Parts: sequence; structure tokens; C-alpha cells
Amino acid sequence: MIISSKSKASLSAAPLFLGGLGARLIDLTHILNEEITVYPDTLAPKFKALNTIDEHGFAELKMTSVLHVGTHIDAPCHILKNTKSLDQFPIHKFIGKAIAIPCQYKEEINLKYLQSYRDIIKKTDFILFYTGWQYKWNTTGYFEDCPTLTEEAAKWLTKFKLKGIGFDSFSVDKVVSATKVTPENLPNHYILLEKEILLIENLTNLDKLPDTIFSFQCFPLNIENADGSPVRAIATLNETLN
Repeated sequence: MIISSKSKASLSAAPLFLGGLGARLIDLTHILNEEITVYPDTLAPKFKALNTIDEHGFAELKMTSVLHVGTHIDAPCHILKNTKSLDQFPIHKFIGKAIAIPCQYKEEINLKYLQSYRDIIKKTDFILFYTGWQYKWNTTGYFEDCPTLTEEAAKWLTKFKLKGIGFDSFSVDKVVSATKVTPENLPNHYILLEKEILLIENLTNLDKLPDTIFSFQCFPLNIENADGSPVRAIATLNETLN
């Protein structure tokens, strides 16, 4: 049976149940293909069939891509010298308790708004910000200004023992049009990555997450010296966490 791209997207969004464990899985990852949205001036992934079952008896695709593509994670060494790459973190850095914070009706995510979540943030490892930009994926509007953290809010988050924060949008900062990235044009990246708070970008299906704590995982490929990596981001909903 051939599954269309539209059907694949539906399958990705559909929750999966873990039999006997009382848990539900939600895929928070965009599918990778040559037509996906990529950050301005970033190379899109390319796929080429090197071998086919008809000709060689087995199928094998060649993928050519940068590491910061699709649903992916940023390491500190993405922008900071002499800092960790993803392979230098222990595996438990990429899994933990998470909350989703809705901000789809806000122009910015400021300190006052985040402070209303202070008590639950203390109990979590990850914060996922639902901006609503997931609906603009693969459209020209995806890189329009979306709700992002103020610098004051980003600095406040570094006071917590967070492993990472994620967005259903392109970045924790506004789009950079300059030829060189600096703390002035990408401030939140510097503030958070300096404290080893990893950044997960281009998430999806955040509208399906509860307003309570859930399990989250975003395992990167185990690439040496990786400044980033595509991830398969998954939420596991289990009432016993709260």
C-alpha cells in the first residue's frame, strides 16, 4: 500500500498507546523531505536513491543535509567557542519532564507571563512553547515574526535547572538577516546555550499536549562534534507524573 504525504502527516499526528502502560505517545516531529521549510539561506535536504530493490536487491537512500534542518536541536557549540557538542552530553540530557506553555496569542513571551508558571517550571526539565507557528510550516508565512522570549525572560529561565526549551517555530530569536551571528542579533541563543539549556526548533503537534506535566524526549543522532542534529521528538502522556 502506498501512503501519501498527507496520510503520512496524519499518521505522525495520531497518538499511539503503549499497551498495558497507560501511556499515550504524541509525535512532535515534522517529516523530513526535500520540500520542507528551511531557515533562510540554509540548504534544504536532498535525497537520492543509490540502490533499488529491482536493480540491486536492496534499497538505500543517500541523504545530503546540514544538521539544523526539520525538527532539530542546537548544541552550545553551534554559536559558542569551546563549548559542548551534542555527543558530549549524557543521554539523559535529552529526556525528562516537560510542560507546554501556550503563547499563540502573544506578540512576545515576557517575564511577567512566565512568572505565572514559576511553580510548575520548578518541577520540569523542558519547556515547550506553543506559538501556533506549526500551522505555518511549509508556507511563506513561517518566517514572519512569531512570539519569542524577551531577553529578560530568557535570563530568568537560566535560574532553573532546565535541560532545554522548544518551540513550534523556527527559533528562540527573530530571523537574522545579518551576515554574521552575534549576541546582539541572536541574544536568546547566547543567553540559553551559554547555560547549556538546549534549544529544540520546528516542533509540531504542540496543540495536542496537556496543561500538566508529561514526559518528553528529543534524542539527537550520535554524531561526533555535532553542533546540532535532527531529532525524533516525542511526548509521553502519563497521569502519574503529576
